[in-house]
Amino acid sequence: MAVASFLAAPADTARDLARQVAESDWLWRIAVALAIALVGLWLARMLSKGLDRVMLRAGLDLILRDFLRNLAYAIGLVVVLVAALDALGVPTTSMLAVLGAAGLAIGLALKDSLSNIASGVMLIVLRPFRAGDAVQIAGQEGVVERVGIFQTVLRAYQNHDITLPNSEVTTSPIVNFTSRGERRVDVTVGVGYGDDIRQAREVLLGIARANEKVLDAPETDVLVTGLGESSIGLVLRAWVKTPDFVIARSELTEAIHRDFAKAGVSIPFPQRDLHVYHHDADGRPLAQVTAAVEDPDRG
Repeated sequence: MAVASFLAAPADTARDLARQVAESDWLWRIAVALAIALVGLWLARMLSKGLDRVMLRAGLDLILRDFLRNLAYAIGLVVVLVAALDALGVPTTSMLAVLGAAGLAIGLALKDSLSNIASGVMLIVLRPFRAGDAVQIAGQEGVVERVGIFQTVLRAYQNHDITLPNSEVTTSPIVNFTSRGERRVDVTVGVGYGDDIRQAREVLLGIARANEKVLDAPETDVLVTGLGESSIGLVLRAWVKTPDFVIARSELTEAIHRDFAKAGVSIPFPQRDLHVYHHDADGRPLAQVTAAVEDPDRG
């Protein structure tokens, strides 16, 4: 009995020692994985910020900088995750295969979202607009705030946000009002048929010359656009710097109303002649009925 106990003691000790070694090895793996995760996250954040500073010095657009910075950070997170799992002893090869299969299934289920991602990449690479540009997209007007992975955000002139899916942005006409430094202001006005068109043209050109926001080149001109029902259509075409477009158009319109009145040039408004005919129940004109009542012999 004593001999059996003596022989069993070393075996128990060995098992305890092996268990302690296994537990310490597992704790060591967890500690290493946590250290890799913490240091990796810090490095990924620092690298993304450093990349952003480099792109800022290179003069890259804000939208492109944001996209590349977020992409670099996401890639860094994936690398850190794989390294941490490998330190824990998880077979990353099989895990990546499972993730690939799961990603394929998720991609098929979220094809619309993937379309938005692809469209977002196209917008960032092709850059039909930049952050701060005034645009019209899918019937919506505003200033570009940002282009995300899934959505493009515009700030409307009334200061509310307009969110558009990227796939809708790339499939719709995009009008960029601020892509060029100069814009043409077209102000349409009608003058009366009895007015002198040459005088009206000189008044319009004088208004343009008097406005400091109107550029000397390209040259301002006035064209006759048509003969309407109650007026002759004219259009003043003046070039201004793009930031001055809205104010210049307002100033020119106000000046036209003021100076036309001073020059005696009329701005007619539509008029209609209304003829009223009165008939009795039998369809006879009211004048005939009245005459018959006054003179029965004529009736």
